[in-house]
Amino acid sequence: MVELIITEKPAQAEKIASALADTKPKKRTKNSVTHYELTHKGKSILVGCAVGHLFGLAKKDNKKSKYPNFDIEWKPKYEIDKGAEYTRKYVERLKELSKKAKNVIVATDYDVEGSVIGYNVVRYLCNKKDGKRMKFSTLTKEELIQAYDTATKHLDFPQIHAGETRHHLDWFYGINISNALMTSIKNATGRFRIMSTGRVQGPTLKLIVKKEELIKKFKPKKYWELFLEGTLKKTKFLAKHKKGSFSNEKEVLKILDKIKSSKAKVEKLTKREITVNPPVPFDLTTLQTEAYKIFRITPKEVSQIAQTLYTKGVISYPRTSSQKLPPSIGYKKILKKLSKQKNLYKFCNELLEKKGLKPNEGKKEDPAHPAIYPTGERIKLSGKNLKLYNLVVNRFLAVFGISAKKESTSVILEINKEKFSFSGSRVIEEGWYRYYKFISSKEVLLPELEKGEEVKKLKINKLGKETQPPKRYSQASIIKEMESLSLGTKATRALILDALYQRNYIEGLQVKATPLGIKLIKTLEKYSHEIIDEELTKEFEKDMQKIRSGKKKPKGVINSAKKILIRILKKFKENEKHIGKAIVKATEKEGIFGRCPKCKKGNLGLRRGRFGLFVACDQYENGCETTAGIPKGALTKPTEKECDKCKFPIVQIIRKAKRPIEICLNKDCPTKKPKEKPKTKKCPKCKSGKLVVRKGIYGSFYACGEFPKCRYIYSNITKKNKKTKVKK
Repeated sequence: MVELIITEKPAQAEKIASALADTKPKKRTKNSVTHYELTHKGKSILVGCAVGHLFGLAKKDNKKSKYPNFDIEWKPKYEIDKGAEYTRKYVERLKELSKKAKNVIVATDYDVEGSVIGYNVVRYLCNKKDGKRMKFSTLTKEELIQAYDTATKHLDFPQIHAGETRHHLDWFYGINISNALMTSIKNATGRFRIMSTGRVQGPTLKLIVKKEELIKKFKPKKYWELFLEGTLKKTKFLAKHKKGSFSNEKEVLKILDKIKSSKAKVEKLTKREITVNPPVPFDLTTLQTEAYKIFRITPKEVSQIAQTLYTKGVISYPRTSSQKLPPSIGYKKILKKLSKQKNLYKFCNELLEKKGLKPNEGKKEDPAHPAIYPTGERIKLSGKNLKLYNLVVNRFLAVFGISAKKESTSVILEINKEKFSFSGSRVIEEGWYRYYKFISSKEVLLPELEKGEEVKKLKINKLGKETQPPKRYSQASIIKEMESLSLGTKATRALILDALYQRNYIEGLQVKATPLGIKLIKTLEKYSHEIIDEELTKEFEKDMQKIRSGKKKPKGVINSAKKILIRILKKFKENEKHIGKAIVKATEKEGIFGRCPKCKKGNLGLRRGRFGLFVACDQYENGCETTAGIPKGALTKPTEKECDKCKFPIVQIIRKAKRPIEICLNKDCPTKKPKEKPKTKKCPKCKSGKLVVRKGIYGSFYACGEFPKCRYIYSNITKKNKKTKVKK
């Protein structure tokens, strides 16, 4: 009897095959897709993999339909998106493997997304209604063997149903509302503009816009502060007036006049001991916020890096909302493994010598996975991967540490009946601080002081200041706010934020709403406020939790969502033209690159044709046929510059992981005309490098082979010279 194990990604397939195999598993590769054949305790096993979602929701037919549309079904991803063509070969391989197997075991990530991925493979590729389910939180050999041996006889259908319901709601809201927005622009102006929002995207953008409104409405107020500077037993200090801030400058001047030429003395000393409890283990959100605070790694990057570390087997499953570490993970076993790392040997042995190992846990729980913890396995890591791994390891050690203790000393100074205060602190018991090197515990040491002691080198300072507006969200703090309002899930929040950036609704590391983002929210608030209502989204999240726990049926939640959406979009339809015109006003300058150099009346802006985006003059109805192409797979931005040669606008081209460049929009610009092949093979600039062929946005060109030492570029290659081999 042959069993087929289905994993979520190729790396996991390799880990599971290696862990279960009695001897080295056989690796079979066909059409760049690999599967494994092995025996485990005499059983024949095939291990095949998906590459994330192989199926997605789509309309049952490809015909254009009016909103709202609820007639959808699961289809292979390659049928929905041309960019997902690579998934076809994985679908075909799993189909082949399923024909050889009698039983199917799902070993995808144990969460709602992993459950949906596995179930779609089981029903659409294996033609089965059910299968076994492996549950694991790490990809270590011991846990994978245990997960296989204790696999449940049935799939986790409540989790599957919760995941399917989420996909349906996201499609219903995301596609229908986005379609409504684009239709409103087209019907109001005749223009095409890609717009999107959804049941989580809208409320999240609303939070950012509201913050921007508070900042714009903010009116600074002047205030003053008084500081006393001096030394006590040769130790410098800075004390602040007990009142804090003054709104009236006259009051400050009166106090200054009162204490002029007076002596300052210590009136009161207060010492107290502060206990600082160890931190709690990381869930995904706290890992994202901590990594951003310490390393400035964005939440989206943290999710990706953490998933990589999990796949490599060095940390547990990261997409968890738990802050608890059950004893079943084996605290001592992990510490013993970690102690083999030189830099951790001392700390791990200290913890292993403790009588009882008990972590300091948080309140949050996750029925699927524990908090994030290191497995103790060690591989070579570098860069951000190493930084995040060290953060997880340090946090794991710290949760087992004892409380740290600090001594805080408060000093009150008196000068002609006016009180000033300052304080200092020192760590008296390091406790868990020694394990968590990322904590910033700055000591402000004070000498032993006595009551009545006089301040030397006395100096009084008056500072005028202004109140500051509220701070904008950082990428970490907005994700924390989304979590507190139950917007999205631990796995999707970073992706939602990224989508807002992609749509140009927000910008900057300190998250700022763009004019387009502000106008979209203002328009929806006026005409269709329910689209951006966080309370509605929160209710749906609660419903999906109830589905997961078996307290609600998916059909009821989906039908309820349909009714609400029909009501929302009916109101939207009534105000469609108003909404379209309002949004277009905010996008008038967007996608406009400059004046048309031919008719000199219109503007060159983005248009969509049969073969994608292009640039055209907006006076085409009046006879101007000026057009220009733009590079595919790149972001094209206006620069407000024009070409010296042809007077066409200069645009900025931005490609992922490449330096932005500026080029002329005109493909026939004299600056782009090809020249003949250079007569010399040597670089005429540095005299040492050879000229080689490189590929650019508009074709091939000659450049010095000593790049980046020499940055000489000759020209584009003519068709006659195209035979020259391109050196990658």
